Amino acid sequence: MSLKAAEQKSDAPRIDEEPDGNGHRYRLEGNWRSANVHGVLRQIEQLSKRSAGGEVVIDLSDLSDVDTAGALLIRRLKVSQEAHGATVTIEGSNSHIDELLTAFDEDPDAEKGEPKAKISLPERLFAPIGRNVYELWGNLIAAMYILGSAVRGAQLKFGRGSGVSPASIVNQIDHMAVRAVPIILLMSSLIGAIIAQQGAFQLRYFGAEVFVVDLVGILQLREIGVLLTAIMIAGRSGSAITAEIGSMKMREEVDALKVMGLNPIGVLIFPRLVALTVALPLLTIIANFASLFGAAMVAWGYSGITIATFISRLHEAISLSTVISGMIKAPFMALVIGIVAAVEGLKVGGSAESLGQHVTSSVVKSIFVVILMDGLFAMFYAAIDF
Repeated sequence: MSLKAAEQKSDAPRIDEEPDGNGHRYRLEGNWRSANVHGVLRQIEQLSKRSAGGEVVIDLSDLSDVDTAGALLIRRLKVSQEAHGATVTIEGSNSHIDELLTAFDEDPDAEKGEPKAKISLPERLFAPIGRNVYELWGNLIAAMYILGSAVRGAQLKFGRGSGVSPASIVNQIDHMAVRAVPIILLMSSLIGAIIAQQGAFQLRYFGAEVFVVDLVGILQLREIGVLLTAIMIAGRSGSAITAEIGSMKMREEVDALKVMGLNPIGVLIFPRLVALTVALPLLTIIANFASLFGAAMVAWGYSGITIATFISRLHEAISLSTVISGMIKAPFMALVIGIVAAVEGLKVGGSAESLGQHVTSSVVKSIFVVILMDGLFAMFYAAIDF
């Protein structure tokens, strides 16, 4: 046996059990670190299952070293003997071991004689509702602050009306609009084709397949076009905004901007809000054209409606108000998506888990508010007969 192996063996952890008056003394010896404690696991388990009775003394004076793994086993031995009714005393300890043992206290208040207060049933039922309402109010205040800062101006520097760089806005438009064109084209053309096919299939029973053009035109231009485009942008660009701002918050880059005298709202959020406000109406126009093209192809192939007939019927079915009613919603939905994404991004804490939670929350809240806003617009248009 080598000298190193002999030293390791002599320093192996062990427990010597000795009678001590009305009880027992457990003398712990050796190196009780995580690399060595496997040798006493079985003995700790056996001692935990039986009671020494009376008074038990755990002697730590012969320990050469101990870490959290060893401290956990010592505490397990102490708690198990106390559970059997024994009075346990620890001797030979030091400040380091006491600190490790204290770290495993499951309920420090209980040891101090401060029992946990019982939560009543009404509190358990209504407290989450109150917290959610309070959080909703805080989100509304944060959203109004961001919107107010954006309306007032970029304000790159505190107390100075500096303008924002056009390059940053153009860069964000490239990310949010230009790179989103392929997916918007694909999604909208498929949606238009599906609506046309299902509409023609149902109207065929009444001999009115040509009215599928009216169905697709009015539905797409008034409701579906801007709504689905906004939902797609909320999932694509809204999540990106939250992730970008949240990662900057995690790395304390937002605080660094404040230290430099720059306004994070003007530097980070304002260009993204402007880009979204420009991008969503443009993407809505592209989505409308793509959807009508997909519907025209399906109507031609499925119902025999020629392209010329489709366009002629479309001119009769829609009016300028149909187009405007859908396009008016786009800038408002863009602002909502950008503000919700920015608020969630600024709420990110210092962990990756927090970032993931707020990105998810950003997408869910954006989609919910966009759909809610579309319903409010529909009721408003109905009220004014638009």
